[in-house]
Amino acid sequence: MLSQRYPHAAPIPKSFVWGLILAGGFMAFTAWDPSYWWRIREDYSYGWLVPLFIAYLVYDRWPKVVAQARAVDRGSDDLPDERSGSARLIPVAAFLSLIGGGALFLSGAFLRPMAGVTHLNTLTITLGMTGTVLATVYFLAPTNADLPGSRVNDRRKMVSLFLFPTALWLLSAPMLSVIENHLSLFLMHQVTSIVFFVFDRLGLALEQRGNVLILPTGSVGVAEACSGIRSLTGCLFAGSFLAAVFLQSRWKQAALIIASLLFAFVANLLRSIFLTSWAYRHGAGSIEGTIHDISGYAVLGLTVVALLCLLPILDRKPVSHRPAVSAKG
Repeated sequence: MLSQRYPHAAPIPKSFVWGLILAGGFMAFTAWDPSYWWRIREDYSYGWLVPLFIAYLVYDRWPKVVAQARAVDRGSDDLPDERSGSARLIPVAAFLSLIGGGALFLSGAFLRPMAGVTHLNTLTITLGMTGTVLATVYFLAPTNADLPGSRVNDRRKMVSLFLFPTALWLLSAPMLSVIENHLSLFLMHQVTSIVFFVFDRLGLALEQRGNVLILPTGSVGVAEACSGIRSLTGCLFAGSFLAAVFLQSRWKQAALIIASLLFAFVANLLRSIFLTSWAYRHGAGSIEGTIHDISGYAVLGLTVVALLCLLPILDRKPVSHRPAVSAKG
């Protein structure tokens, strides 16, 4: 199918094609391992979408991969000197990524049958796959040996095309428990303090005891599910995918990813204020069940809408002002 859509795809070197097939095998194993967490943990259920979105990213970027492999858009401008520090450092970093990534992947794969499925094993396999795949793409990427400095530059460009499709796998793996617990406690404290501040400024009677708010109608606890840790990872994945598909500039991609974290925190904070207000009026037990779950899904929906509204602003092209040419009579 790809050869029909892009008939010029045939000249890609076979070594690079086999490298992509090998990378696909690494990704397939990585998709199988964290699927256990996607199935048993609701906060990581979005992981089922990760392979589909990554496949789309590769499909969408395939014309650029073919063009880069065939040296269609390769020129002699701004090529680094192969004797420069950066040109020497990049191959060393790629070699360390290959060795370190391979060691992590193999250790996680061998420990899995013995230790079972754990957060550490899944994260180790995912990190190892990321380093191994990017290094494989770097070393097998076609280069133009006729241009000075082309080897490092061509490989770097090819790696940049696979950076997002590979790094997105990291968002499908669960965080280490110690990191997740500390981050969750931090977010719970921030949410509880801000909700208490808002209600206190409005003159509504309530009391804060740790991560619990004492209302006249009962107590409302900001639990781990309400801390925003679940929506944070899901919104981060959504922001990363939108940035990879719609934005080209690195700083714009980074800005959208950071914005996804901020939007997720703000949306979850609004959710906590809403639930506390509902409990204040209807009783603490009224926020359990449907209203609690619906408001949780609304956090992701609001964040995605906000990111879609931000995309045209970040993707806006600068307007060039040409000086007016006065006609002489």
